[in-house]
Amino acid sequence: MVALSAAAQAQAAFRAVILGAPGSGKGTVSNRIAKLFGVCHISTGDRLRYHIAKQTDLGKQVKEYLDSGKLVPDDAMMKFVSQEIKLSKGQNWLLDGFPRTVPQAEMLDSVHPPSLVINLTVPDAVILERVKNRWIHVPSGRVYNIGFSDPKVPGKDDVTGEPLTKRRDDQPEIVQRRLHEYEEKTRPVIDYYDERGLLKDFAGVSTDELWPQIQKCLHALI
Repeated sequence: MVALSAAAQAQAAFRAVILGAPGSGKGTVSNRIAKLFGVCHISTGDRLRYHIAKQTDLGKQVKEYLDSGKLVPDDAMMKFVSQEIKLSKGQNWLLDGFPRTVPQAEMLDSVHPPSLVINLTVPDAVILERVKNRWIHVPSGRVYNIGFSDPKVPGKDDVTGEPLTKRRDDQPEIVQRRLHEYEEKTRPVIDYYDERGLLKDFAGVSTDELWPQIQKCLHALI
């Protein structure tokens, strides 16, 4: 996490949400934003998986919902997100993985209203091909893609040297279902933020194609 100076913190706060279908590159884009602009990347999915792996009280609670096929209640997710935002200690932040529904977006607005919503638009066919080759380092959330963003040592994280793993939900048939669910559930969220003038759309087939557009937009804001 990159610490900001007092002068930087005194400037207008940057509070952003990043949206995009599973496998659209949100993690990669978010890590680039965090590194270049000193923004705290809060990936709710990565943080929840971390808590489950460490068997924290939160992790055990979330696992009970997931094991029973239920969604984590909105109020529990909002409490978790608020705790993660507080851990940023006033730093500019980028929220990845929340909100996923309009009620969640309304809850976020009431407590931590975002100043920008980044929406990544990548064709489904590209996403399906991409996730076949995706590997992750669970503790950090770093993402690798064989043939595109390979680890320096096959099967190992670049920073720690720890083993990389496949996400259980990266099976093609599961991804296809998740893409359908994303469009069904998250389209209203996209419309919600578009109506409020907060949405910035970025379309392309690769992170390298999307990144210059995003970087230009953020340089004007941060």
